[in-house]
Amino acid sequence: MNAYWFRPKAYGYGATPNTWQGWAVVAASVIVIVAAALVILPYRAQNPAALIVFLAVEAAVLAVLWIVCRRKTEGEWRWRWGGR
Repeated sequence: MNAYWFRPKAYGYGATPNTWQGWAVVAASVIVIVAAALVILPYRAQNPAALIVFLAVEAAVLAVLWIVCRRKTEGEWRWRWGGR
């Protein structure tokens, strides 16, 4: 069984999902960010701190996604020009 959920991108920097687990992590991150936007941002008019709370939630979700991607990627992250 493949222990890596992501593989390095062929062009550019970063990784792309390679298995269903990788896609599930990306989908869960998107769902959490959209849910936070729908729940927190309507309170922005009543409480200006709501925007700061939303940005903190978004930063935390993206940080966890980045850490999981880095740890579960086969190979290193570096700039690529099409060659593996």
